[in-house]
Amino acid sequence: MEKNLAQSHRRGKLVLLFAPTGSGKSVLINHIKEAFPDLAFLTSCTTREPRPGQENSNYTFLNVQEFKARIVNGEFLEWAEFGGNFYGTLQAEAEIALHSGKVVIKEMDAQGIELVRKILPADELLIIYVDAGSWDELERRVRARAPISENELASRKERYSKEVALQGIADVIIHNLPGELERAKKEFEDVMEEVMVSVRR
Repeated sequence: MEKNLAQSHRRGKLVLLFAPTGSGKSVLINHIKEAFPDLAFLTSCTTREPRPGQENSNYTFLNVQEFKARIVNGEFLEWAEFGGNFYGTLQAEAEIALHSGKVVIKEMDAQGIELVRKILPADELLIIYVDAGSWDELERRVRARAPISENELASRKERYSKEVALQGIADVIIHNLPGELERAKKEFEDVMEEVMVSVRR
C-alpha cells in the first residue's frame, strides 16, 4: 500500500537499516542510540512474541486482529508478513518526525524499503545494509541466540538470500564481520555523523 508522503516539504531524513538475521543490526542500532541521543527511532508494530528484554524496546506488540485492523484503517507506512508474523511501521509516527526536521532511523526488511523508496524522495532517504558474512556464520549466530525450529531457520535462510541479492539498493554498506564489531560501530557512527551534519545545514 503506497502513501504519497512526499507531497509536502520536509527537512528531516529517514535512515533505513536492513540486513539478514543474525547480522548484529540490533546491537549496532543500540550503539547509535547511545552515541546520538537526538536521533528519532520509529517503533515497529509486530504480532510476534517479545524476546527477553524487548518488553520496553522500540516495538509495539499487537495481536493479529489489532494489526489487521490497522491495515484496514491505512495506518501503516509499510507492512509485511514474515514467518507467520506481521510487521509494520506507522505512517503517522514517521510523518511527525520527518516534518519536525529530525533524523529518523528504522530497521526494516528489503520489501518494506522498496516500498518506502517509491514514496519518499531520494534526498530524504538513506539506506544502509549490514554485511555480516556468509550464511554459515549467520546460522551459527542465530542458533546461539535462541532456540529456533528448522522450518523457521529455512525461512530465514531464504530471506537471507533475497536480502543479499538486494544489497545493491543500499547507499552505504557497513561490514560487521566476525570479530569486527567495534569497527562496524565506528563505520556506523561516521555515517550517522555525516547525516546529522547534512540535516542541520
